[in-house]
Amino acid sequence: MIVGTVGHVDHGKTSLVLALTGVDTDRLKEEKQRGISIELGYAYLPLPDDQVLGFIDVPGHERFMHTMLAGVGGIDLALLVIAADDGVMPQTREHLAILQMLGISQAAIALTKIDRVDALRLDQVTAEMAALLAGTEFPGAPLFRVNSVATDDAGVASLRHYLCTMAANLPMRRTDGLFRLAVDRVFTLAGHGTIATGTVHAGLVNVDDTVVMMPAATSARVRSIHAQNRVSDVGRAGQRCALNLAGIDKSAMNRGDWLADPRALAPSLRLDVRLRRLADTGAALANWAPLHLHLATAHHVAHMVLLEGDVLDAGGTARVQLVLDKPVCAAPGDRFIVRDAQAARTLGSGIVIDPVGPARRRRSTERLAYLAAIERMLAGEGMLPLLEQALHGISMQDLVRLCQCAPERISIPPQARAIETTQGDFVILAAHWQTLRIRALTALQDFHVQSPDEAGIDSGRLRRFAIPEISDALWRALVTELILDKAMLRTGAWLHLPDHRIVLSASEQRLARQLQVLIADGRFDPPWARDLAAAVNSPEDVVRIVLRKSAMQGALHQIVHDLFYDHGRVNELAEVLCALANQHGKVEAAHYRNALGIGRKRAIQILEFFDRIGYTRRVGDARVLRADSDWRGQQQSGIRKACASGGAAGLQTQWGASIVPR
Repeated sequence: MIVGTVGHVDHGKTSLVLALTGVDTDRLKEEKQRGISIELGYAYLPLPDDQVLGFIDVPGHERFMHTMLAGVGGIDLALLVIAADDGVMPQTREHLAILQMLGISQAAIALTKIDRVDALRLDQVTAEMAALLAGTEFPGAPLFRVNSVATDDAGVASLRHYLCTMAANLPMRRTDGLFRLAVDRVFTLAGHGTIATGTVHAGLVNVDDTVVMMPAATSARVRSIHAQNRVSDVGRAGQRCALNLAGIDKSAMNRGDWLADPRALAPSLRLDVRLRRLADTGAALANWAPLHLHLATAHHVAHMVLLEGDVLDAGGTARVQLVLDKPVCAAPGDRFIVRDAQAARTLGSGIVIDPVGPARRRRSTERLAYLAAIERMLAGEGMLPLLEQALHGISMQDLVRLCQCAPERISIPPQARAIETTQGDFVILAAHWQTLRIRALTALQDFHVQSPDEAGIDSGRLRRFAIPEISDALWRALVTELILDKAMLRTGAWLHLPDHRIVLSASEQRLARQLQVLIADGRFDPPWARDLAAAVNSPEDVVRIVLRKSAMQGALHQIVHDLFYDHGRVNELAEVLCALANQHGKVEAAHYRNALGIGRKRAIQILEFFDRIGYTRRVGDARVLRADSDWRGQQQSGIRKACASGGAAGLQTQWGASIVPR
């Protein structure tokens, strides 16, 4: 069990910890000189059952409120200390409010300095405390009158016995979640290296485990562990632990960082939360109001964006997004405190809903419904409400972060299914998956109706028509399943419905071979349809039909009306385009014209063809390659690699003349 001593400055918190444990938690020279705590102090008390009781002594001065908040986030029991001569003071009230906002459910009261007052004053302060606690979560908290400086004080002994009893009866925290430790102190130890200490919020960690320091995402190996001030092979949720780390320097880590399972956290500049303001905390807060955010051991400055309503009044509650200047990490359900812009007054508290909030459409109906589903999941309703709102599924990676447990511990509802993709599994309701299948097939049917002479459509382009908001990995899995089910077919790089096919008669095949030879001989300036018709002595309409059918079969590519390039030549055009994009980041029409040795008009026609089939995208007057295009099939990554390794020469070395698959 971890006990946190809280209360007003100079009320005897540190002296009480010394009397209980024999440890003076004031270790700084300035603390000794001024007689007040400035930094967090730590002490431990061995218990008869071989357990260890941990103490965190927090500063009481209002100037060090940020330090106090860093210390109380992971405690099990609050020991509220009140001096008998002063009685209830401002920090007494504020600390008490913070304990409730952080969800701390156990508390005890220590009435110190009883040797300085008479019995009447003791009774007055006791009554004052009872009245203060009556309206809180701790109306029945036990009160102990102690004299911390007296030898063998009965009140101290009684308090110690009470704490030992509470520790013995405290149920162990669950350890099946992902490991997270909130760092509150970092130092080096001769012969050992970097040591990071903090409270384990969830999960467990073993010697030789690899942990990640977040939000920097720096990996480190755990050399050794001290749990509750004892050497141990494992650190568990609810314990104060010191981790000896290999692979990370002290200067790289600070209070406020996390040491965590690599799957647990993701850095973010936006937290979607539910914020509750305290009553009597001033004027209403409007959008972009600056706030001091205290989350675990971290302290950040954030701006508030309301997701509901236009203002947040004192005593009100609303979903808001906290926008930060620096990345922060959190888990759904984490509690936090906010203070005003001057960090002089506590305004309220809240719970993290989604630790990776979006920058756009954050107030949309769909987004608010999704946040409501996460809240229902946090309330114990399971993940079904969440999956109902996730129309395009949730990646297992995101689901692990939302549930804060390993994938093998996530129980997928029977109404859902796991979809394997190249970027890990996705979980989606079967009904939603069927809807996505229908949308994809409907969009493909519409394309065939609009473009009956096209052989098919590139996967990336179909995605933009059908379901542009779906993730690339899930879309590829959807297309793969539809192909396996023969609901759609792939011919070369083109997707089409099974009944969409082109067949050439024997005479058309002979004519097609003649036309293809003439087009290939024309290289980058092939003949137009009318010239081809004259060359083969065939009617123009017959030639056009054969050309279109050849294009639908993938042998030719129609650049513009009546102008076709053969497959091999389009390979070369794509090669040059990719090399220029690699060299300049984008492709201007003039660069492309010069590289091919053709006219500007023809260069633009070819570039527009690549735009149309989804290989490139126009940005201003230039083109950039599309990352989601499947036009080149399985050779997509090879082209990228070849471009990166030496432009056109690299492409020829790796692919020869087969850059664009048939």
